[in-house]
Amino acid sequence: MSPAVGGAARALPGVPVPNRYSFAIMASSSGRQPWQAARVGAASVRGLIRRQFITRNRRLAFVLAVLVVGIGIAAVRVSAAWFSPGLMILPILAGGLLLWPRALRILFVIVAVMLAYDVAQVDERTGFGIVATIVIIAAFADVLARTRARLGLQGLRGDQMLIELRDRIKVASALPGLPEGWDCESVLSPAGGVLFGGDFVVSACDGKTLEVAVVDVSGKGIDAGTRALLLSGAFGGLLGSIPASEFLSACNAYLRRSEPAEGFVTAVHLALDLTTGNYVIASAGHPPAAHFESHSGLWRLTAARGLVLGVVPDLRGSPERGTLRPGDALMLYTDGLVEVPGRDIDIGIDRLLGEADRLVTAGFAGRAASLVQAMQEGAGTTDDCALVLIWRT
Repeated sequence: MSPAVGGAARALPGVPVPNRYSFAIMASSSGRQPWQAARVGAASVRGLIRRQFITRNRRLAFVLAVLVVGIGIAAVRVSAAWFSPGLMILPILAGGLLLWPRALRILFVIVAVMLAYDVAQVDERTGFGIVATIVIIAAFADVLARTRARLGLQGLRGDQMLIELRDRIKVASALPGLPEGWDCESVLSPAGGVLFGGDFVVSACDGKTLEVAVVDVSGKGIDAGTRALLLSGAFGGLLGSIPASEFLSACNAYLRRSEPAEGFVTAVHLALDLTTGNYVIASAGHPPAAHFESHSGLWRLTAARGLVLGVVPDLRGSPERGTLRPGDALMLYTDGLVEVPGRDIDIGIDRLLGEADRLVTAGFAGRAASLVQAMQEGAGTTDDCALVLIWRT
């Protein structure tokens, strides 16, 4: 007896009920239409997407080409004063921002033809200056188009991507909120006034323990910004996920595995117990952290030392343990804040501690940025710098 009665499937013992997927498989095995139709459908979808993308680019190239031709003809037939051949610069710049290199070079050919036409018709009005300017702008537009092609981006989305990367660095460097009785501030100041630098801060807090790492990537400015972005994600993922005593060793292993030839990295790591105030500071080739002791009113340099990251496979160092009492503070910073070309770094550290003495009477809140500004004024430093200030109220 048939398992299907009145169009409904009835299950038999040990026999699976066929469905639309099994019918498609049976049709495929027997050489029927569904599998072939699926292949044809997938190919048509791919072709449609490809055609639509190319068509959009062709339409834009066509519009820009029409503008170039219109400007060239209008300069001869209407008025060279109103329609100067120099207006061709605008379609060329638009093409550099929006067209792929192949379409842009076709536009260049059209521009060259119309320039030759204008020179032949109104030679005295289309001088060497206009032609040279258009050639320079065309070379610049070609560089823009080839750069976007390497990124695989069209239009201004490359700039938008950099803006998002910058915002991610700023968000990742923000310190977490701390429980009552504690406060903190951080400042990042890339070299040259740019928004990307080689110094970054990563932190993690579970309400009981605060971990902060201040990292300095070799290089400065935009050159080190890409490495800093990559490492901030990697180090931020390690922070709080592994025991604090293993953090710098894990970072060293990551650098040795992923980029042994990219240069060295220095870092200082702080693990602070927010209940007792006990802390452990570990350093990897970084300038010494400073501890303000409220009972003496003095800043003291910590003795944590260690080798830079990414150089040796077995990272060893000597961490320092201490306690932050009410009124105490810790200051972590990078060498860009205290190092000046031609001077010993100890002079810069002494100057930093001298500037930090002024924070004691005025209070630490809102003073980290002013401390960085005071260190940069008159020092002539051209390096990225970062500062983290943590205090107990």
